[in-house]
Amino acid sequence: MAVFSRVHLIVMDSVGIGEAPDAARFDDFGVDTFGHIARECGGLTMPNMARLGLSNIREIQGIPKAEQPMAYFTKMQEASSGKDTMTGHWEIMGLRIDTPFRVFPEGFPQELITRIEEKTGRRVIGNKPASGTEIIDELGEEHMNTGALIVYTSADSVLQIAAHEQVVPLDELYEICEFCRKITLEDPYMIGRIIARPFVGEPGSFRRTANRHDYALKPFGPTTMNALQDAGFEVIAIGKIYDIYDGEGVTKAVRTVSNMDGMDQLVGVMREPFTGLSFINLVDFDALYGHRRDPQGYGKALEEYDSRLPEVLGLMTEDDLLIITADHGNDPTYRGTDHTREYVPLLVYSPRFAGGGRELPLRSTFADIGATIADNFGVRMPEHGTSFLAELK
Repeated sequence: MAVFSRVHLIVMDSVGIGEAPDAARFDDFGVDTFGHIARECGGLTMPNMARLGLSNIREIQGIPKAEQPMAYFTKMQEASSGKDTMTGHWEIMGLRIDTPFRVFPEGFPQELITRIEEKTGRRVIGNKPASGTEIIDELGEEHMNTGALIVYTSADSVLQIAAHEQVVPLDELYEICEFCRKITLEDPYMIGRIIARPFVGEPGSFRRTANRHDYALKPFGPTTMNALQDAGFEVIAIGKIYDIYDGEGVTKAVRTVSNMDGMDQLVGVMREPFTGLSFINLVDFDALYGHRRDPQGYGKALEEYDSRLPEVLGLMTEDDLLIITADHGNDPTYRGTDHTREYVPLLVYSPRFAGGGRELPLRSTFADIGATIADNFGVRMPEHGTSFLAELK
């Protein structure tokens, strides 16, 4: 019988909490997503994360330490060889990635571009790291005039193809992305996701549509989510979680369009009866503010997220467990636009903890979360990770 009948896992995408010991190996020096955002904003106002014990992990400007934290707290170090979204999430659910997904900070190799052009009969334009909205504004008119495909990437291991729905029909765009998925599964490319990015409108007023489609790699081994599904428990994926795991281990998927919509959807899920895991990724932190190097916007988004936590906490009973963490860092004050190799916070709360929480030992892998969830529901343990369930009293 499960100790907690429901576990709610919130991943604050990219909200790292200070330089990891091996950060230099990833060309990251002095990075600190949470700390530097707080400094740039003159302090952060996050009373609910404060009460849970955020500044008890390490002090963050504007956020007081809790005299008696509500949550168990610590930080986690990533064990896998990467600092991208898929690597962090897959490790959270019990996998360890020793061969990192490839990223393409200079754009994709010409031989890959040539294969796409030969297959599709369309020229490729772009082929560089870029914001999806900005590259559509930059190249959308040329695309409409020529029918060329807009190909771009990001700090993650992704190949994205943007096309106007009236220029490249959706069926054709999806077929192109399926071809790209097939030819980039392994070395020398090893690309984590192919993403179709359709848009509509006219030059100066383009907008992306809801017809985005992700073609992800499947996890290379079973995760805690698979074990939960196999045992008959619910696994409710909110936001980009379904895409990150290519649907593996998911019993229900809930789409979101923003952090605040994500919190709305999480609250909606919590209002419904289920036994198992709800798992949400809040992507705006990373996509809108980290990569765009906007510490002020990032800080405001963190405060807006914090303001929604009372709704989540108010719906919890003694049968609920809340886990809050992140998947990597993305220091918006650091050079470039890449993710940063950092520790991530770990806060674990239940109303059952009448005496409050305390500090947990430093976790040497994100997989301890997956192991703890598996332990809670009595399902097959993942290959990696150590459960901290027995320490929650």
